[in-house]
Amino acid sequence: MRNLPNSLQHVAEHFKRLPGVGPKTALRFIFYLLKLPKSDLENFSLSIRELAESANCCGQCFAFSPISPCEFCADPNRRDDEICVVAETSDIYTLETAREFKGRYHVLGGLINPPENITPDKLKIRELLARLSQKPIKEIILAINPTIEGESTMLYLTNLLRSYNLRVTRLARGLPVGGVLEYADEITLRDALRGRREML
Repeated sequence: MRNLPNSLQHVAEHFKRLPGVGPKTALRFIFYLLKLPKSDLENFSLSIRELAESANCCGQCFAFSPISPCEFCADPNRRDDEICVVAETSDIYTLETAREFKGRYHVLGGLINPPENITPDKLKIRELLARLSQKPIKEIILAINPTIEGESTMLYLTNLLRSYNLRVTRLARGLPVGGVLEYADEITLRDALRGRREML
């Protein structure tokens, strides 16, 4: 993006880091923001600053949360004997729309992807195994997108959990191969949770 003032160029570079945002979309975002009243722009800036200040992790499930334990880990009405393993914090909120799962969550913080230098030791896998020794767990649900990286991660976890005396399931194929949890509708998510199948 040539000829942009430095201040706009810096903002554009930040926008381009967002998923699905290219140079043209970044420019549209910038010029939309410039049309806003100055007070709205200042509030937007303040919200971003507050987001940065509250970007902490729950010490139990490793979801992004301003408090620890997070709202899901602190909820006394959720079951302690089921852990739903997800790749990212956003997956928790997506699954919660189905209002079907009442156990605990565990966020890996990504998926195994060697070309991107994301190896198992970079994920919260050791922490997951540590949770298995803290409380009796009956079931681990692998709620991971069925992409190549997702399948590799589920296979790795399944092999790792083979020696534990628990049930390991994955979401049913209500989710299409290559699909993403974030874009699944409520009914698909509910069917996927209810139709999960054994992996061990």
